[in-house]
Amino acid sequence: MALAGAVCAAALAALTAVPAQAHQRPQWDVKDTGVSDVRFRGLAAVSRHTAWVAGSGGTVLRTTDGGDTWRDVSPSGAGALEFRDIEAFDARRAVALSIGEGEASRVYRTDDGGASWTESFRNTDARAFYDCLTFFDRRHGLAMSDPVDGRFRILSTSDGGRSWKVLPDAGMPAAQDGEARFAASGQCLVSAGPRDVWLATGGAARARVLHSADRGLTWTATDAPVPAGDPARGVFALAFRDRAHGLAVGGDYRPEQPSPRAAARTTDAGRTWRPADRPPPAYRSGVAWLPHSRTAALAVGPTGTDLTTDGGHTWRTVDTGSYDTVDCTPDLGCWAAGEQGRVARLER
Repeated sequence: MALAGAVCAAALAALTAVPAQAHQRPQWDVKDTGVSDVRFRGLAAVSRHTAWVAGSGGTVLRTTDGGDTWRDVSPSGAGALEFRDIEAFDARRAVALSIGEGEASRVYRTDDGGASWTESFRNTDARAFYDCLTFFDRRHGLAMSDPVDGRFRILSTSDGGRSWKVLPDAGMPAAQDGEARFAASGQCLVSAGPRDVWLATGGAARARVLHSADRGLTWTATDAPVPAGDPARGVFALAFRDRAHGLAVGGDYRPEQPSPRAAARTTDAGRTWRPADRPPPAYRSGVAWLPHSRTAALAVGPTGTDLTTDGGHTWRTVDTGSYDTVDCTPDLGCWAAGEQGRVARLER
């Protein structure tokens, strides 16, 4: 165990060190997924070897050899669906969420590596639109819908996504006018530990982050210092390395619009948020902490990847490729996915 820890520490140091030469920067090794007409906004990294991606056209792919080969494990009959989030427990078990109004919002689960899927939830409320899901452990998880009757709606599972129920909304603060969630990266709803969960919002006068310490029964809301005041602006993604330390990224997703304050950080479980001293230069839709680090994280978006080594105070661009989402694993298996079937793994 000591040797494995030393290897991880050395690899992490190499990834986050300020490079002497440009070619030594951490960079994405793009993998050939065999598809070019799919946008992958859902990503579940299991290890350096195993990852799942989910996207447009009802597409789900899986690799177990580090991205050298990919297997199409899309659910049968899902070609009209838009998968925007996927959570995987290992190489065989995963839960995927499709988005959309009414019955377009569905949840599927597989226990055999995607050879077969079971539809475990189909939304029947035309007012609901589910955006993201997260799991606290292999059994307990939540999914989130845009506001219904003025409050965000939360689904809960206690059997690994095999069945779902709508939680009561008495403990949910009222939504702002126009407030919603962005299904951009599967990171608008994230958890840390056995009970803490956060959801990010946009589209209203103020961007907010809501926090629950009891698995979604009661919530508190805090303003986040990122661009707001427009349906295209807000917090798009969150990442927490523990229940106290979190990062938020977002901005304005329109290519022609600037995002001068695209990142924020918290050290008190989201009770307060502070803007980055030097944020990413543009809109970012995904963020992930590097494993075994208290200060290093990656943010991705259509115009590039940024790295922080000081807990989100400052960010520097390390890649200009287009990605929508990012996820990392304890064995330093950081993956990213995005448009035109792009999937990549981070290499030093």
